[in-house]
Amino acid sequence: MCGVVGWLDFSRDLTRERDVLAAMVETMRDRGPDGAGEWIGPHIALGQRRLAVIDIDGGGQPMAATAGPRRRPVVLVHSGEVYNFGELRAELAGLGHEFTTRSDTEVVLRGYLQWGASVAERLDGMFGFAIWDSTREELLLVRDRLGVKPLYYVPLPDGVLFASEPKGLFANPLFRPEVDEQMLPILLNPKLALPGETPLRGLHEVKPGHVVRIGRDGCREYPYWQLVSREHTDDLPTTVSSIRELLEDVVLRHLVADVPVGSLLSGGLDSSVLTALAARAHGGPLNSFAVQFAGDGTDFRPTALRPEQDAPYARLTAEHLGTDHHDVVLDPAAVAGGMDAPLRARDLPTLGQFDSSAYLLFKAVREQVTVALSGEAADELFGGYPWFHNPEMIWRQTFPWLGDAPRLADCLAPDVRARTKPHEAERDRYATLRAKVPRLSGEDGLDARMREVLFFSLHGPLAYLLDAADRMSMAVGLEVRVPFCDHRLLEYVWNVPWSMKVVDGREKSLLRMAAGDLVPAKVRTRPKSGYPAMHDPAHDAEVRRAVQALPNDTSSPLYGLLDGDRVREIATGTDNTVTHVSGAHVLVPLLEVDRWMRAYRVGLR
Repeated sequence: MCGVVGWLDFSRDLTRERDVLAAMVETMRDRGPDGAGEWIGPHIALGQRRLAVIDIDGGGQPMAATAGPRRRPVVLVHSGEVYNFGELRAELAGLGHEFTTRSDTEVVLRGYLQWGASVAERLDGMFGFAIWDSTREELLLVRDRLGVKPLYYVPLPDGVLFASEPKGLFANPLFRPEVDEQMLPILLNPKLALPGETPLRGLHEVKPGHVVRIGRDGCREYPYWQLVSREHTDDLPTTVSSIRELLEDVVLRHLVADVPVGSLLSGGLDSSVLTALAARAHGGPLNSFAVQFAGDGTDFRPTALRPEQDAPYARLTAEHLGTDHHDVVLDPAAVAGGMDAPLRARDLPTLGQFDSSAYLLFKAVREQVTVALSGEAADELFGGYPWFHNPEMIWRQTFPWLGDAPRLADCLAPDVRARTKPHEAERDRYATLRAKVPRLSGEDGLDARMREVLFFSLHGPLAYLLDAADRMSMAVGLEVRVPFCDHRLLEYVWNVPWSMKVVDGREKSLLRMAAGDLVPAKVRTRPKSGYPAMHDPAHDAEVRRAVQALPNDTSSPLYGLLDGDRVREIATGTDNTVTHVSGAHVLVPLLEVDRWMRAYRVGLR
């Protein structure tokens, strides 16, 4: 796992820009605390910071080979893990390739030499990498199928800048952060962003499952993978058995590492199943970790998404599985006061208390292990969220995951709303994604609608969750692996009809049936509960106070952009929704956008 940066410019000699490259590389230090490397050619500069996970001594980067009759360099910088690198290595060795390391990075490089850009189609893993091919004078940027690993880029007139995080681009004088006013609705609700879209002018993410080619003739992007809808012909017992076999294989692959591995265990079905499978395959006591807040005994309030506390279920599961369990108990004051590190990790507005608590959790986990398994994507695959089971929300002609919460873009001043048209922005993105749903011929009714609903959730909401997990974990040098994002599992479960996904009348029926025997009965029948929220009344009161003061703060970058009456209405009138803990939770993005724009001196156009 690493942080990568690069600069391609056919109009200048980049061998004279070593100081700029060094500054870009240095921004990735937290992602890669174990070493650094650079490679510079006349028009290309590549850099990397490494978190050593596989082949500690031999996997350094940038990694180079030669190709073509003139033996020109082909250079790779790679962030992530390729879980099937062993099989690919054996195949490539059979084709005559010789290896000098045990790393998955060298397998990606040799795979490119053998198969070109189509190597991406053969990789099973999470990755964001760049390959400079001198023989073609071409740079490739490649991202994994679900976008678990980030990769940003800024097209230039004669090339491109790229980095694992925006901070790597901010270190180059050619790029300055600036928000287009039309993107304010997306800035306030990043889950509405379409794949590849960011709120900063000129800044793009490589879309999940895509390749970006940059050469002298410009920049082109194309998909190497996409979901395909096919008729599901397996009966229920075969489906359940197939899912179990896939889960066992996926978790086994995700345990491969030359460093200590653990598991995040909330006590919910998803994390408990992963931890159970990992504990069986690990070959020794597995470290497991759960987060909770001091004061939950008196402050906790049940909500639709968080109906009960996690801690008792996590301990019950840990005892059942025999893991070496760690309760990470966070002080609400430390969470509320610890927002600076998450902001530096994201380079974009944070999730407030959720990013801060995740950062502190991962920091504690990193003291014990370097790799941790996590349960993101199980709800999107198997149908776990409450809004998947609410007919009113399902059939609304908008994103069901928006739930019944107020739209934060309605807090924009009337003249700003008139120019940015936030409701049109939402409708346009809904229509755009709906048009991309891979439909199944002959499918109709609820099965067809739920295919749309699940497709929506695999994009904005899941993309945001994966981004949060990556940023907060890599900021402390922890690699979080997400087995439910395995594309083989996704492709299989995607085509199981919704009627079978809820065959027992509950959420996540198939996961419960496929792996429920691994966990305690109370966990198997437990309703969905989201990532824990802090219910500290002092924190909520401070958020409400600060948000209500924001429209009148002349020093704020948002001054003149907000409707003070609407802000106060939400702050004082919204206390609980399907998706949010409280009105304070709803309004946190306003504070975080303000804080981000101040910290990064972001301009608005």
